[in-house]
Amino acid sequence: MSTALSDVTSPAPAGDGRRRPTTAGAWTAISRSTAEHVGLLGGLTVLFVLLTLWAPNFLTQSNLLDVARQLSFTGIIAFGMTLVIASGEIDISVGSAIAFNSALFGVLVVERSWPLWLAALAVCALGTLVGAGAGLVRAVLNVPSFIVTLALFSAFSGLALLITDSVPLPITSEDFARWGNGLLLGIPIPALVFIVVFAVFFVIAKRTTFGRSVYAVGGNPEAARLSGIPVTRVRATLFATTGLLAALSGLLQTAQLGAGNPTIGTGVEFAVITAVIIGGADLYGGRGSMVGTLLGVVFIAVLNNGMVLLGVNSYAQNVANGAIVLVTVLISTLRSSGRRSRRAKTATAS
Repeated sequence: MSTALSDVTSPAPAGDGRRRPTTAGAWTAISRSTAEHVGLLGGLTVLFVLLTLWAPNFLTQSNLLDVARQLSFTGIIAFGMTLVIASGEIDISVGSAIAFNSALFGVLVVERSWPLWLAALAVCALGTLVGAGAGLVRAVLNVPSFIVTLALFSAFSGLALLITDSVPLPITSEDFARWGNGLLLGIPIPALVFIVVFAVFFVIAKRTTFGRSVYAVGGNPEAARLSGIPVTRVRATLFATTGLLAALSGLLQTAQLGAGNPTIGTGVEFAVITAVIIGGADLYGGRGSMVGTLLGVVFIAVLNNGMVLLGVNSYAQNVANGAIVLVTVLISTLRSSGRRSRRAKTATAS
């Protein structure tokens, strides 16, 4: 939403080559973003009402707690992905990264007898370092992020199966299991982690220089570089962040399952990207909202839960999710085309 303020500009005073956003343009951009959030919230409300009427046991406490727990695993990564997409990049490795992190944690705890806290710290550190490395490859060697993370996707999947021989490794610690299955103040602990991550990234996106730099890089990387923004450092930090969040999500899912599992996380990358795009982010960069992503994550989780309760065939669910991905990409493309058209008209009028 931050860079949307640049959609409408006015001529600068004589002798000044820069263009500045007008107050009217700023309010137009804010209103547009707010309208999108309200529309998404309305769609979520309609979906909630329909499932309450038609889906058995949807409105029960146990089901709603389960929805909150399940959406947390995706949502934790989605907030980091929002900044990645806002910067004009994409990370499709997060699903297989979850599997690798879970498998690695199981190996360290079960086979190497590491303390739980040390194994968790090692998994998070490695996830961060690998993510930062991917960001540097993208920034320094100018390899498209899709290609870099596609390679990681394949490598993580293979490594997860390789180090475990494709066999889940049981972790019997009750204290660790509580992180995935326990409640605090009646709320699932993963959901509380999800809320904390949302708050942190909301502040980063809206109130920090780094957040503004991310949107500037997504809007125009070359202009951002010329204005003094360290584009390489920004990109490396973003991919390091998604690496860390994938590690955190993998640990929480491992705690829920009670085992280091090399096959979890399948399709998470699509759910994450879909939620971010539904929330208003632009696949071409320069735009993204944490509030929109929050609503997108909840929408996807409620929809999937509803399909399960309604007995929709699992293959049909995959078809539905694929259709949602396609529609969200088309919506993102139309949004981007509309913004480019408005900017062109504004430039012509000036």
